[in-house]
Amino acid sequence: MSEEKNLNPQQEGTSKEQYSLNDDRRVKVLSPGAMVAKRFFRNGVAVFGMIVLIAMFLFSFVGGVISPYAEDEKFYTTEYQLKEYAGVTKNEELRFAVADGQEFGGAVQAKTVLAIKQNAASFVYRDVTYDVTKEGENIHSVSQGGTVIGIAYKDIVSMTVEGAEISFDFRLNALKAYANGESGFQADGQSFQMDDNTVLAADGSEVAFISQYVVQSVMPDIFLTRDFKESAIAAVESGNAEFKYTSAEGEHDYTIAYDPTAKVWSIQQETETYVFDAYSYPSKEHPLGTDKNGMDMLTRLMYGGRVSLVIGFIVVAISAFLGVVMGGVAGYFGGWIDNLIMRAVDVFYCIPSTPILIILGATMDAMRVDPTIRMLYLMLILGFLGWAGIARMVRGQILSLREQEFMTATEACGISVSRRIFRHLIPNVIPQLIVTCTMSLGSTILTEATLSFLGLGVKFPFASWGNIINDVNNTYVLTNYWFIWIPAGVCLLMTVLAFNLVGDGLRDAFDPRMKR
Repeated sequence: MSEEKNLNPQQEGTSKEQYSLNDDRRVKVLSPGAMVAKRFFRNGVAVFGMIVLIAMFLFSFVGGVISPYAEDEKFYTTEYQLKEYAGVTKNEELRFAVADGQEFGGAVQAKTVLAIKQNAASFVYRDVTYDVTKEGENIHSVSQGGTVIGIAYKDIVSMTVEGAEISFDFRLNALKAYANGESGFQADGQSFQMDDNTVLAADGSEVAFISQYVVQSVMPDIFLTRDFKESAIAAVESGNAEFKYTSAEGEHDYTIAYDPTAKVWSIQQETETYVFDAYSYPSKEHPLGTDKNGMDMLTRLMYGGRVSLVIGFIVVAISAFLGVVMGGVAGYFGGWIDNLIMRAVDVFYCIPSTPILIILGATMDAMRVDPTIRMLYLMLILGFLGWAGIARMVRGQILSLREQEFMTATEACGISVSRRIFRHLIPNVIPQLIVTCTMSLGSTILTEATLSFLGLGVKFPFASWGNIINDVNNTYVLTNYWFIWIPAGVCLLMTVLAFNLVGDGLRDAFDPRMKR
């Protein structure tokens, strides 16, 4: 008592502050949400997964905005490529030309070849006699009743004037003059001179030249000059693998490759070509290089993450909506409604989803569905096929919740059935639903990536991590261009792993029995 009396007012106030029983500051009460958050953030692995997810979202959604390139922007470069320019063949078999207004068909030509080999002066075909006359070396004329109907020859007459046509009369007389070493000949009412294998007009201008080689351009709109043809023939005869030729456009290098099967010398020209900057290695302009279409890989990776994440969330949202509605109705009403919905769930569990997705993807390929519409179909199909598991989980939770006292109170208060289900029952299922959906996101992204990898999911020009990795179908790309597929694979691995870690962390945080 004496001690109590000796307490001064200041000590008395201090004593009351320390021992007051009605001081609400003595006990700090956490809300359920705060308790869940505290448990979650104590889990270091789950926090790591959350950080990875945030980084992936920033990379995909913010990175695509700040990237200097568009998703489908293509880059080009110039490089020198060998392209087929012309072909050279040595004519060692007889060719045929038909006189104007005459018939000289394949059967008669075959008989002509046989007669020439046998040195026969004539042959009979269908009771008609044909005369074969040797006009010179490598040229024979075929007559019927004293009229020349065609010729068989080996040497080739090539016009040196672009667009000029060779008449039968000119070909016949030019070959005869060349074979017999004549100095000139008459054809088409004009006089021509022969200078070795060159045909000259009366004014001395060059008209044509004769050779056993045939030099033809690959492109029909390119006219080959005599100088080029003779340069090519000289290189072929000399066995050279390349030669140079100077035209009005400048000097060009040509490469010669012989095909023994076709017996053709292929002439390739080295030309400067404007092509996609495909599979360029990482550089300052393209930190992760470019893909086969010359697109920046870092930008494609950003937009690909955006597509993969959006598809994952939309698919899970569709599945969750259908699962909550069907599971909530089945769990609350029970009876025949429960049996009907659960049998539907059993049917969806038995559906072979992967073959169905492959068939639908192939069908959309055949129908050439627009890539945007195709992506919408993909999300709807994946969402429709994935609701059964969520419905079963929601039904199980509601079966246990509907018998509790608070549901009896809602019924006594006259609250409508829909309000009981969606206002009082479903919110109590939300924690388990969040965990299930979070862990489903990873598997959904993997499913989309698998379909896109197989060419049945997201299509060009849209990018997804799955169709980016599709390039590894090419073994050469797989072994030589790591920057094409490894970054996309790492992003896919980290995102799916992060979703699973976060899902595990949320499951533990929502479970009050877990020790912390």
